[in-house]
Amino acid sequence: MTSVLTRVTEEQRREAAYALEDLVAVLALAGADLPNAEIDWRHGRMTGSYLIDLGCATPERVTRITDLLRKGLRSEQQA
Repeated sequence: MTSVLTRVTEEQRREAAYALEDLVAVLALAGADLPNAEIDWRHGRMTGSYLIDLGCATPERVTRITDLLRKGLRSEQQA
């Protein structure tokens, strides 16, 4: 039998998993990654709020992701 919190937060768990999968996929397409990104399931089980921990990354990875975000913002501003 599942707990009330488990039933109530089913959609939040799905949304967190999809958001992380989507981020990882997009970063992979761009040749970037966050190898330690994960969902904080423990926090979610305790609070009902599922957080995505982006983990640790090298300065090179963070710089690559920042460059991608800048390019995306420029493209969005030009549209």
